[in-house]
Amino acid sequence: MSEAAGMRLNKYISETGICSRREADRLIEQGQVLVNGSPAETGMKVSDADSIMVAGKPLKAKPKAVYLVYHKPVGVVCTTDTAVKGNIVDAVNYPQRIFPIGRLDKPSSGLILLTNDGDIVNKILRAGNAHEKEYLVSVDKPINRQFCQRMAAGVPILGTVTKPCKVTQIGPDRFSIILTQGLNRQIRRMTAYLGFEVTRLKRIRIMSFQLADLKPGQWREVTPAEFALLSDLLKDSVKTEEASQGAGAGIKKRGHQPRIERPKRQYRPG
Repeated sequence: MSEAAGMRLNKYISETGICSRREADRLIEQGQVLVNGSPAETGMKVSDADSIMVAGKPLKAKPKAVYLVYHKPVGVVCTTDTAVKGNIVDAVNYPQRIFPIGRLDKPSSGLILLTNDGDIVNKILRAGNAHEKEYLVSVDKPINRQFCQRMAAGVPILGTVTKPCKVTQIGPDRFSIILTQGLNRQIRRMTAYLGFEVTRLKRIRIMSFQLADLKPGQWREVTPAEFALLSDLLKDSVKTEEASQGAGAGIKKRGHQPRIERPKRQYRPG
């Protein structure tokens, strides 16, 4: 029996690339999915040995897994909704259905991974797995050692305190920051709490993947050596259904509104 044996039907359908799991559930509920000639049931499991028809057409085999490294330019939106102008799917223009692992804000640039492998998305995004992401950040006025220490120690945003992180000053108004979590607009909210505004934000690393000399708008496929290293890094990672919704989605479900908290007293360098 193949590796797909015992897989939930909605996931099996989505991994062929024709639709999402939610859309697959909708098709199942509408009676448009047949398994071995009989109407499918929500939650049922299937394998490669089963005959599956979707909307009157045989389900094609699962496509080859795709993993891309992309340098997202400022202005590109990390959504798969092609009705949105500047969406990442149109920007990359890859021949297969792919989706970003996590997101970068529209005014931010840098490294983002794209794939058609839902399982790996969950493992990378799951906050408890503590996978590193590194950024270069410029702000609107000079920073100092105290600023870096306060950022590194944790800042209260979105009803919580950010996890300790590594912050290094690399210029009068520039710093690098390494995070192991991905709250919604986290770096911008952290700097805003301390009285600063981000003027430029660029992600240069995700785990073992480096942006290197990839130019804005360019993408490349993950090499076999990179994938082997990634698999090793992820071997002890867990995955959750919610993680595939992207960073910040859980915050919205809990009722928090995406707003920037203001400090009681503005922090000033020096």
